[in-house]
Parts: sequence; structure tokens; C-alpha cells
Amino acid sequence: MTQTIFPNGPILGIESSCDDTAAAVLDADGRILAETVTRQIDHEAFGGVVPEIAARAHLALLPGVVTRAMAQAGLRFADLGAIAATTGPGLIGGLIVGAGYGKGLAIAHRKPFVAVNHLEAHALTARLPSLGLGAAFPYLLLLVSGGHCQCIAVEGVGQHVRLGGTIDDAAGEAFDKVAKLLGLGWPGGPALEALASAGDPKAHLFPRPLFGRAGCDFSFSGLKTAVATVIATYPAGALPRQAAADIAASFQVAVAETVADRAVHAMAMFRENHPTANLLVVAGGVAANSVLRAALLAACDKAGFRFAAPPLKYCTDNATMVAWAGLERLRAGLVAEDLDVAPRPRWPLAELAI
Repeated sequence: MTQTIFPNGPILGIESSCDDTAAAVLDADGRILAETVTRQIDHEAFGGVVPEIAARAHLALLPGVVTRAMAQAGLRFADLGAIAATTGPGLIGGLIVGAGYGKGLAIAHRKPFVAVNHLEAHALTARLPSLGLGAAFPYLLLLVSGGHCQCIAVEGVGQHVRLGGTIDDAAGEAFDKVAKLLGLGWPGGPALEALASAGDPKAHLFPRPLFGRAGCDFSFSGLKTAVATVIATYPAGALPRQAAADIAASFQVAVAETVADRAVHAMAMFRENHPTANLLVVAGGVAANSVLRAALLAACDKAGFRFAAPPLKYCTDNATMVAWAGLERLRAGLVAEDLDVAPRPRWPLAELAI
């Protein structure tokens, strides 16, 4: 049996699961009082996030990021009602830094600490009052990012059913790897979309893995390999820009059509248990891709679902979603032993069930 807890004051959220060091403050009603983020740039030379560099950067940056958020909100730590921090899943070094710092603040100032699951934070973002998306339980979440690609039935706080997910690469990972093959650098998603705008999406018929299959699992490894095979036909450093644009456009539409097909299956699966539900929420950095959004909008129209996506800054990793998830968990009374929750690089949503 849980006991509802209403925080006696605002809540501070801390996010450090990958390469963004972020803090945010919400009041007890979920209104945003402050948001700060420092994006790490030291990874660009390596073409991807280096965990050790990220962890050291979080250690150096987090105190200043939190201080700025508190100053922006005009609050002292004593004014807070609770502190929340991402405690998994993610890169273990960053999780240790963020969760450890949050726990330290909570102990020092005698505040409740909320261990937030990063995936649940994404799942609950659409319920943030200031976004006006009207996401009432239950709804279907499609999470497409650099590290995750899942379809989730969001039935309540701590109540999530995974309907399907990637069996190899995440969609964002495939975007980044193809962008790297095309010489676009990192992060590759926005640069690839810009290049694709000048290309012919019908120039190459790349595979649509698992297209039409039952269920809503994803696979992008074969698609990525097919793109690499085409690029390898050109001498190193001699890929013409128009040819690169055609490859980018053909890859992008293959991802969009594949994800839309998987989403259609997920909506049908979701409706089996929730016949009156009609909301698909899309989150994660890949949700910013305009071609993917158009494909998902068309899929929702066909299935009779409403499409909703938070603004981009709330789709990607951010501390506002962490603070909001913490607030939701406090209201549900799910934080009694959170100081004992250890950071976890893997933390399936199913394990949040009570």
C-alpha cells in the first residue's frame, strides 16, 4: 500500500545519464521555475560519447549547473520540497555522479530523494502541465533516441508495459553511424536530415527491417549495413555530395517508413487492452526528424490515434522531465526507500511495477 506524498515546496531535478549535465526546478504544481543545461562538446573529436570523459565532465560541471538553476528559481536548498535525479538507465559514471550529488543534497538538507528511471521520465513528459498535451493514462509511447527504441503502454506512474523494442541498434544510433560514414560528424541526426533535403529518397531502395511482421520490435543493423555497402563502392574521400545526399535521403525515408510500420502494429496491440485509448506520444531526439514525424502523423490518422510530441528540448535528455517524474512519483507515494536505490546502467521499466 502506498501513501501519497505532496512535496512541501519545489522539486529540483538532476540529469546526467549521458553527455548533458542538466538541472531544473519545478514548483509543487509542476510549473517550471528554472532550467539549465551544459552540453558537453569534448566528444566531437571521437565521433561519439566517451563514458569516462562524460563522467569527469559531469563531476566538474554539475555543482555549477545546479547553482545556476537554484539562482534562476530564486530559491535556497532549504526552500525545496524534494530532490530527484536520474539513477538509471544510462552511462554508469554519469549516473553515479548525478545520483550521488542529489542524494548528498537530500541528506544535507533533510529532503526526500527520488530515484528517477530515465525511461519513465521520458514516458511521463507528455503529462507536464505547461506542455498542454493532455496526456491522460493510458497512452502509447514511442521512444526513439540514440540509446533507446521502444513502444511502451504507459498505464500509470510505475505502470509501464513494453510492447516491443529494438533487437540491435537504436534508431538514433543508426542515424549517427550513417552520418559518420557520410563524413558528417557527431551528433549526426540533424546534419543527415539537412543533407537529405537535397537528395532523392528513391535513389536507393534500402531494406525496411521487420516491415509488416507481427509485433512491434525494431531492427536497424541490416539497414545500416546496406548503407555502408553502398558507400563502400566509392573510393575513400571521393563520395560526391549529390550521391551522399541521395544516400542520406534514401536512408532517412527507410527509417521513417520502418518506424511508422512498427508504430501501426504497436497501436493495434495497445488497442487490444485499451480499446478507447487513442493517443500516441513520441519522445527522444529522433522525434525531431521531420520526415519521421510526417510518417507517424499519417500512421496515426490511419489508425484513429492522436499524435503528440513534446517540444524538442523536452524530447531529448533534460532535467525538467526528471523533476516532473520525481513529482509524479512523490504524489504516488513511491519513494520511501529511494536513498537505497543504486545507480543502474540497465533498469527496465517493468521493474518499476508495484
